[in-house]
Amino acid sequence: MGAQRRKQEENAAGQGTDPGENGRSATIRDVAVRAGVSAATVSRVLADNYPVAPKTRQRVLRAVQELNFVVNTHARALAGVRTETVAFVLHDVRGPSFTEAAYGVEREANRRGRLCLICSTEGDQERELAFVKLMREQRASAVILIGGVRDDEQYRARYTEIAHSLHAAGSRLVLCGRPPLGPDVPATVVEYDNEGGAYAITTHLLANGHRRILYLGGALTHTTSQARLAGYHRALDDFGVEPDPSLIEHGEFTRNSGYERTRARLAKSGARPFTAIFAETDMVAAGALTALDEGGVAVPGEISLVGYDDIELAGDLRPRLTTVHVPYEEMGRTAVRLALDLKEGRSRAADQHVVLGTHVVVRQSVGRRRPG
Repeated sequence: MGAQRRKQEENAAGQGTDPGENGRSATIRDVAVRAGVSAATVSRVLADNYPVAPKTRQRVLRAVQELNFVVNTHARALAGVRTETVAFVLHDVRGPSFTEAAYGVEREANRRGRLCLICSTEGDQERELAFVKLMREQRASAVILIGGVRDDEQYRARYTEIAHSLHAAGSRLVLCGRPPLGPDVPATVVEYDNEGGAYAITTHLLANGHRRILYLGGALTHTTSQARLAGYHRALDDFGVEPDPSLIEHGEFTRNSGYERTRARLAKSGARPFTAIFAETDMVAAGALTALDEGGVAVPGEISLVGYDDIELAGDLRPRLTTVHVPYEEMGRTAVRLALDLKEGRSRAADQHVVLGTHVVVRQSVGRRRPG
């Protein structure tokens, strides 16, 4: 069996596709000779599926680079060696925060020798389920889902079943920015301090004298919105401010939603009932800022404005947006790392739930409100 495995590993690596020495494609044996190891050892380093001493691994990787060796995936397929994948499922590839997370997933998957597949569901849960099923059949190393959900009994039952199904197939369900399904469910969870970030940004407004804060949120049933709204309410309570239901609006996480809701508020006659706006995402804040600018309302001179996510756009707006930083790229990297470490025996199931920190990034969009 040992000799057969070594032969399979050598065949699976095949030969490189770039020219090597003497004008021909470098082979795994060329790499082995250059590194002073066996062809099987080279294959194990490339596949990252067997323990290899760090110094040996370094010699092999240096030889691979010197010879411009590239693994022949066709040879691997003919040898029956499966290229392991990591699947990343998101609502919309155009969403800046999800793009950051996707970058983190792709970078870590590449570092660990996995291919990264990305699926955009456009918010269609059936499409999400279909893709997850396909990845289970393909025995992906991990299936990563990101974004808030409607956390009800039906959702929990369905995804608990999916987690067990993936586990049985040798895969791993990873939930990013979603609540855990339960202590006995085989799923990795990577969260961030969503409520804490909302509490901190609301406190920042309150500390600057604002007591009438318009809240432009997402759907009330959405877990992301629920946590951020909870942080908003907790901050008001700590400052002894009675929440006003008329200052809380629910809509979509889009720039247009922020624009239309703010414009509608400005169009109402009478005294303006708020001095600050907490937009639940930076994209909503960008829309609100445009509406304020068109309405001749100075930011932060007349109205202060904050967002949430700290996407790249936040620093490009004028005034630059004060917001909550969410470590989306780190979340993506952590999702891959935890799932693969568990699969490779480098971590325990008990270590598969991580909560990342958030913090306020103070820029130029908040002004101090004087009493009276």
